[in-house]
Amino acid sequence: MRDLGAALDKRREAGLYRRRRVADSRQQPEMVVDGERLLCFTSNDYLGLAAHPGVIEAFRRAATEWGVGAGAAHLVNGHMRVHHALEEALADFTGRPRALLFSTGYMANLGVVGALCGRGDTVLQDRLNHASLLDAARLSGARLKRHAHRDMAALERQLADAEGECLIASDGVFSMDGDVAPLAEMAALARTSAAWLMVDDAHGFGVLGPQGRGSVAAAGLGVDDVPILMATLGKALGVAGAFVAADEALIETLIQRARTYIYTTAQPPALAAATLAALKVARNEDWRRERLRELVARFRAGAGQLGLPLMDSATPIQPLIAGGAERAMRWSESLRRRGILVGAMRPPTVAEGSARLRVTFSAMHREDQVDRLLDALAEAVRCA
Repeated sequence: MRDLGAALDKRREAGLYRRRRVADSRQQPEMVVDGERLLCFTSNDYLGLAAHPGVIEAFRRAATEWGVGAGAAHLVNGHMRVHHALEEALADFTGRPRALLFSTGYMANLGVVGALCGRGDTVLQDRLNHASLLDAARLSGARLKRHAHRDMAALERQLADAEGECLIASDGVFSMDGDVAPLAEMAALARTSAAWLMVDDAHGFGVLGPQGRGSVAAAGLGVDDVPILMATLGKALGVAGAFVAADEALIETLIQRARTYIYTTAQPPALAAATLAALKVARNEDWRRERLRELVARFRAGAGQLGLPLMDSATPIQPLIAGGAERAMRWSESLRRRGILVGAMRPPTVAEGSARLRVTFSAMHREDQVDRLLDALAEAVRCA
């Protein structure tokens, strides 16, 4: 039997050990974490909706009306009217015929790939895709081929060798680098190769495109270009869960074949009601996205003046490359001592030699808080 304790010790020595932090306050720029009051640049609550009063009130009212649990899977008797209303609202928002709710983005990706691909088929993916997409391909039994990040020439070569049904899957916004996939080029390659194209827009939905419809809409693409759109509800919308938006036949196929949909209890109905409220705010309050753009521009301008090693990203995800895992941890700890929380991303979440601080912004951050972060980062990089 493997010595698990020794394996954990090795992770600690390599600077790769992970531990959970305990928060004692709601999601907001300033939080109490592990007993300390910290200014946080770690959350994916991009639009600041996780603690929005209207979203909270919608949850409270729905819990009184519908209870706190769905009680069963969607295909038993857990699919309530409020779930149905949310699916219809998401379909309308994304400009697609249908939408289907899943409990998490991870489950949505596993469900889609497993329903469409199997042995003898091919799944093509960017090397920097989220782990859920990679795991989905592996578990499906299909042949998984990965290409260099955003390398469309490599993707075209892989398409020429693909066997069986072919699915191209990509993040819309890459969660660790913050850059956007070349979706128009991918859609053109998919069309000429008769391949499915699936986009995981977890970090673009609510943030990019007209009214926050996401990276696919920002690229001017629709359901004919990108047949499968997945997005999560726990980031820009501030709640939890995920959905897939597609045409009628694909959604019905998922209902019949996606095991992570069929064999999972439906999300709490109050959560669906809160998501409806969050979607309305995200759709109507463009100032939140404009605020994000202003904060990111201020941060990048300041980082440039200080010579900080930022990656090329225009999204609320702003990675600061450290290289080694131990250096990233030193930077993160230096910030914490100055009352700022920023997560250190290390292998296997990112590739060896590309450990980083992953700075993320919310529309609720203030300009003076961004300036405070920049001062602390400059000191952390200089001293560590």
